Amino acid sequence: QVQLVESGGGLVQAGGSLRLSCAASGRTSSSAAMGWFRQGPGKQREFVAAINWSGGSTYYADSVKGRFTISRDNAKNTVYLQMSSLKPEDTAVYYCAATPRGLTMMAAAYSYWGQGTQVTVSS
Repeated sequence: QVQLVESGGGLVQAGGSLRLSCAASGRTSSSAAMGWFRQGPGKQREFVAAINWSGGSTYYADSVKGRFTISRDNAKNTVYLQMSSLKPEDTAVYYCAATPRGLTMMAAAYSYWGQGTQVTVSS
């Protein structure tokens, strides 16, 4: 089992920045790849970004490319999502997820999920 705890969410004005963190504990060897997903009001959960174990490969949703950066510090068992140039449409609950499989954008491949952290971007 892997436990994931997100932090760093909050209220920010459009154009601002936030950094989300996701701390993993437990069987962290099962977190070969880590991802961030989000679910906005009245919307389905969608992929945001993912990173492999070494941090050498990443995937991003088209909607966040060039604005968000995913990174990880395996010594701290923590994954980060640096969000810049935030837009009101980025408002959502952001979830961290882990998978023992390789890098993937598919939510169904992620076995472990955090409880989510709210990000609200005001216009």
